[in-house]
Amino acid sequence: MTVITSDTLLQELKKVRYPGYSRDIVSFGIVRGVKFHEGIASARFELATDRPELLEQIKAEAEKVLAAVPGVTRVFVETQALPPAGMQAPRPIGGQDLIPGVRRVIAVASGKGGVGKSTVAVNLAVCLARLGWRTGLLDADIYGPSIPLMMGAEGNPDITEDKRAVPFERHGVRIMSIGFFLERDAALVWRGPMVMKAVTQLLGDVAWGELDYLVVDLPPGTGDAQLTLSQSIRMDGAIIVATPQDVALLDAVKGVTMFRKVEVPILGIVENMSFFCCPKCGERSDIFSHGGARRESERLGVPFLGDVPIDPAIRIGGDSGIPVVVAHPDSAQSLAFLAIAEGVARELDGTPSPERGAAAGPGVSRRP
Repeated sequence: MTVITSDTLLQELKKVRYPGYSRDIVSFGIVRGVKFHEGIASARFELATDRPELLEQIKAEAEKVLAAVPGVTRVFVETQALPPAGMQAPRPIGGQDLIPGVRRVIAVASGKGGVGKSTVAVNLAVCLARLGWRTGLLDADIYGPSIPLMMGAEGNPDITEDKRAVPFERHGVRIMSIGFFLERDAALVWRGPMVMKAVTQLLGDVAWGELDYLVVDLPPGTGDAQLTLSQSIRMDGAIIVATPQDVALLDAVKGVTMFRKVEVPILGIVENMSFFCCPKCGERSDIFSHGGARRESERLGVPFLGDVPIDPAIRIGGDSGIPVVVAHPDSAQSLAFLAIAEGVARELDGTPSPERGAAAGPGVSRRP
């Protein structure tokens, strides 16, 4: 006879999808507790939403799934709809007041600096554009804006008649950064409220136009910029970037925890600088260890999006303003970034590219 545990019930609840998404309710962070005792399977769900009918729909599906587990004789599911103030429920495809032309928002975050978060954000955005999606890239790293250098853009943006900044366009991606408004060597010494205002302005005071994806490069950590973004707009998901060593993974877990608290789904974890292959002899070296992010993603119950090798070409691309996926599109590094972009697009839109979606039938469209 199979022993039923809390982990058993959690695995079963992963079969329940959040309405309108392919992601399960466990990954969304809705499940707050599960227990099995004397034939009774109980679970507690919490969701920050102003649509309580969503919880009822989730509850009904979860009850069916748990009741089908051999050995379960009774199911009890408790739900609580929290007020959405300060916490945003996952938003379906559609507009939002601050950036009405943007269908989907993807945050790229890290628990600590130095793990290549901006590198992942840049190459992800360029890959999405090359797959056919209309893509924007917002540099929300207020204290250390690096997107202008990494995308090869400089100068001051044009301003429209309604006082909105026009994004630069590089490598098929519309980009905006506070770095375009600062002197080259200027240092920002701002307190939290000013950071929060700057992030809001970079969203709402920019003429983004119609976009399928807006990739947001967040500052490292779990501070004001992250909270402002989660409270200002509804994000479709967050990507956590980490390197394989334990100290980076420890901080990555904090990032996962933070986004779950504000009900932003975790699209997955990327292991950057995963290994190094000698270009002369082909020998592989795991400089920062290897596989830690995959193991941590399994422990946390979130997808593992892929590992990216460390290579001088990535650094050269970032310094020259020509991302590696543009300079060396057939390299192992570029193929890794492309696979990550395809996985994200497939998760959010059901297809890696709008062209393939159109070929598959009317169910997938690049427009809302």
